[in-house]
Amino acid sequence: MPMSRRALAAAAVTALVLPLSACGSSDDGGGTTDASGKVEGDITFETWNLRANFKDYFEGLIADFEKKYPGTHVKWIDQPAEGYADKISADAAGGTLPDVVNVSPDLAAPLAKAGLAMDLDKAAAKYRSEYLPGAWAGHQVPGLPGTYAFPWYLNTGPLFYNKTLFRQAGLDAGKPPKTYDELFTDALQLARKSGGKVATLANVPTIEDFGRYGSSLMNKDGTGFAFNDAKGVELLTKYKQLYDAKALDPQALTATPESTGKKFLTGAVAMNPGSALDLDNFKKQAPSLYRNIGITDQITSTGHVNMYVMGLMVNSRTKRAPAAVAFAHYVTDAEHQMSFAKKVAIFPSTAGSLDDPYFTKEDGTDVTRVRVAAAKSLKNAVNYTPVLFSEQMKTALRNEVAKALQGKQSPKEALDNAVKACDLLLRQQG
Repeated sequence: MPMSRRALAAAAVTALVLPLSACGSSDDGGGTTDASGKVEGDITFETWNLRANFKDYFEGLIADFEKKYPGTHVKWIDQPAEGYADKISADAAGGTLPDVVNVSPDLAAPLAKAGLAMDLDKAAAKYRSEYLPGAWAGHQVPGLPGTYAFPWYLNTGPLFYNKTLFRQAGLDAGKPPKTYDELFTDALQLARKSGGKVATLANVPTIEDFGRYGSSLMNKDGTGFAFNDAKGVELLTKYKQLYDAKALDPQALTATPESTGKKFLTGAVAMNPGSALDLDNFKKQAPSLYRNIGITDQITSTGHVNMYVMGLMVNSRTKRAPAAVAFAHYVTDAEHQMSFAKKVAIFPSTAGSLDDPYFTKEDGTDVTRVRVAAAKSLKNAVNYTPVLFSEQMKTALRNEVAKALQGKQSPKEALDNAVKACDLLLRQQG
């Protein structure tokens, strides 16, 4: 696992959809939701590209667990990042899925549908209150009752903004926009005052933007997408207005994190997501920007920012359910999440952990400035990305959004077409 906040977030949202061979009925039978009984026996624990940087941490964690529960033995398997979804798919199809598996929500969803992920609302309900509600809900699957992984580490990112550009546009640099309505108002003023030379944003709206604006995203039974509702159309209509006014960067349709970062660095864009690593880069390459950097929460009109969540799933076919559930809980309990968070730039999903001084007190360094800002927003954050939303669906949405911004179709037509394409892909998932 890479060390940076941005890389961790990217890993968390990479949509890796299991092929149809792994899909099936959630009532396949043979699974268990009974984790009562003595914690003993051998179990396997699979992680996603963690050994290189955290070998000592996990070996110590496992040793402590085995000491706490004599008679247990945990075999740790670490898979490389590349091909991780394919490996899980092959294990699922071959009946060799490990007892405890490191998953993102999109990986857990097809396993839950296939009846291979243990329902923790039944097997581990006593632990639910230990976690942030939004984090526990992160591995729930539309159309299925239950929760299918313990929430592990979280990530989010605050927004950086250029105070100088705000002041030059006659805006209060101490009061950056918090909601989309405020953002659109400020963005149009920034573009107007700069003669179209300063855009506020450099990215087209993503599925998370539609969620933060208040769109429904999916129907309740998880059989179709709904981001073409009134809220969704309203959001895209606003983005079209920004695009026409050059308040949205003209190259947003082909933007990458690197390209938007450069535009922010040079003052062509007024707001951009980032991490402590970016602050360090600004200090070296753009000292005047660094001195005038503001840090604020993600834009949201719902009162909740977006979080990325990783989890530990328990194989419903495990022969050692008490040990598997106990170990997954052990890794993700408050004590061990805090110790892990102090080794890498992630955040614990356990209730109360974000009140620790480590996440609330700045010491003057860039790392703590960003950490404190991000942690503050995570307490009531939610995972807006639907667990069934694949990379292909993201591409379909982006393509239709581009057509709307270019005036080739109306925002309503664009989102209707995107929903049709995503619904078709959803049916193909099985």
